Amino acid sequence: MPAIQEIPEQLIRSNISRAVCDVFKTMLNRDAENGIVMHEGVAASWPPLPPDGEAIPQVVGTVGFIGDANGLIYLYLPLALAQVLTCHLLGMTQAELEEAGDEVINDAIGELTNMTVGSFKSSLCDAGFPCKLTIPSILRGSNFCIEPISSVQRYIYSFESSGYKIVADILMKSGD
Repeated sequence: MPAIQEIPEQLIRSNISRAVCDVFKTMLNRDAENGIVMHEGVAASWPPLPPDGEAIPQVVGTVGFIGDANGLIYLYLPLALAQVLTCHLLGMTQAELEEAGDEVINDAIGELTNMTVGSFKSSLCDAGFPCKLTIPSILRGSNFCIEPISSVQRYIYSFESSGYKIVADILMKSGD
C-alpha cells in the first residue's frame, strides 16, 4: 500500500481545486474562485476559534476515502451560503426552505460534499491510488475546531463563491 508521501501536494491541490470548481459550476451554476493554500501539511486546528461573539454559523459536510489513499475532506460553508445553495440545488424558495427545516440543508450539503470528494477520489484513483468513499456526514456549529491526530497530513484550501468563503480541509493519513 503506498504511503501518503507518494502523493504530491500539487496533485492534492489541483484535484481539490478542480473538484470544487467543477461541482459549483455544474451543479450550482456558480463560480468558485480557485483555492488559496491556507495551510500545507500542517496539524493546525481548523477553523480557528473566533473571539467571543464573532463566530459565523457553519454547515460542514464531510466524506472520507479509504484504500491506497486514506483521508477525510471537510467542506466548510457559512450557513447563509448553505441556504442559498440548497435553494438553488432543489429549486426552493427561502420560505419553502425555512418550512422544510435544517434536514433539507444537511441533505443538500451532504450531497454536494459527496460529489466534490467523489471527483477528488476519482482523480486519486486515476493517479494510481485506488480508494472508495465513505458515507457523508454533517457537522453544524459556530464555535468549534477540527484537530487532527499526529499521523495526519493536513491541507487547507480556501475558495470564494458569491462573496462567501468556502474552505476545503483535507486530512490524509501518513504511512500504511
